[in-house]
Amino acid sequence: MSAPAPRFAIEEIRFFERDVVLRLPFRFGAATVTSCPQVYVRARIRLPDGRTSEGCAAEMMIPKWFDKHPGLSNEENFAQLRRALQLARAAYLSDAQAQTAWHHFASHYQALLDAGQTAGLNPLVTSYGPALVDRALLDALCLHASCNFAQAMSANLCGMAPAELAPDLQGFDFDAFAKAQQPVRRIAARHTVGLADAIEDRELAAPPRDGLPASLQAAIARYGHRHFKLKLCGDTSTDVERLKRIARLIDPVAALVTLDGNEQYADAAAFEDFLDAFLAEPSLRGLAQRCAFIEQPIQRATALQHDLSAAAARMPLLVDESDSRIASFLEARPLGYTGVSSKSCKGFYKSVINAARCAQAGPRRRLFLSGEDLTMQAGVGLQQDLALVGWLGLAHVERNGHHYVNGMAALPEAEQDHFLRTHPALYVRSEGAARLRIEHGQIDLGSITDAAGFGGTGAECGIQWDAMRTDW
Repeated sequence: MSAPAPRFAIEEIRFFERDVVLRLPFRFGAATVTSCPQVYVRARIRLPDGRTSEGCAAEMMIPKWFDKHPGLSNEENFAQLRRALQLARAAYLSDAQAQTAWHHFASHYQALLDAGQTAGLNPLVTSYGPALVDRALLDALCLHASCNFAQAMSANLCGMAPAELAPDLQGFDFDAFAKAQQPVRRIAARHTVGLADAIEDRELAAPPRDGLPASLQAAIARYGHRHFKLKLCGDTSTDVERLKRIARLIDPVAALVTLDGNEQYADAAAFEDFLDAFLAEPSLRGLAQRCAFIEQPIQRATALQHDLSAAAARMPLLVDESDSRIASFLEARPLGYTGVSSKSCKGFYKSVINAARCAQAGPRRRLFLSGEDLTMQAGVGLQQDLALVGWLGLAHVERNGHHYVNGMAALPEAEQDHFLRTHPALYVRSEGAARLRIEHGQIDLGSITDAAGFGGTGAECGIQWDAMRTDW
């Protein structure tokens, strides 16, 4: 039986922002992103013996993903995410008594969803707040205990009792599941091919002059990618023709491919038309054979009203944007979805709960979890996401932040130097900036697996807090 999880009070939660400008436009679904803020959270906890510890977290505030309403501007999307963070801070700071990390989350889970609804926020937006705060709190707890994320999770330092929010896990031995996890020390980077991305170098009229790859062809040459995530636009003929062009390039090297509908197909019939055409096209046979799943093909407003079991019998389906609540994966499964995304912006507790559900179902049910990305940036945010998917034992994770943004070029030199010095196998300096190191399509997780903190943040996280704005 695990030792009782430590309890702590939350003394302070602060938010900081810095702007991130993309070197390439990132088009997914109907949205094209060229810049957005990255938010940082710093939290201080106090243990019953009076000692304090500080932790941090970071995440991009990607517009047109959490709430895709066409009437909302990017600035209004950012304001929604700030509001979600403010709601989470107010709720967590209201805890008068010391609680476990899990209890700080679980005791406010439903109340925050309700508060978000009152504030006009959908559950995906609302969940952004606790997702970041929970990571900063666990980072502080890990640093206090001088342990890494894998050690903390395997010992259930959070005090997780998943059945409290996921009754379907009643009777599941979570402690045994956590102890049995074997963190991977290397993971494949699944390269995102956005809808605005050039496939071959010859398509580029005016590539960025930063020495970095701007086409899929160049990215493969530089990073040695063998895993790919291909965005779909929702028009069958357009998608099939683009996939044919991509297949000609990646068929010789691809080990695995996933497709992402980003909610672009109107209904089940439209998606099944695409699937028919995709599977029938002779030149896409190799790509189809390597396709592990198709992600969220139907818009979230109606996705969980369409039975896709017939389509799922031909190709595994993964739920992403519709996975807005802890119960969402359960609702999606009878409709044909057997996969669910692990995405740091939705909360690491949800990822762990869904991983437990996959384990509970057993191999015959073939439920699976996949690591997906939201343009995660090098530094604390990237490291925490990699620590999570590494502990979950995933073989590959979508990575695109290194491709669309010029590494840490916009960060102070001292901050870049800290990350290079602390994680020399994870980062490399090239073209004048520190950036994620990907070699032969793989990312080395050794330093973030072994170092203290959530994602190997260490006692000195290296973030230059005074170089960011903090007016909220």
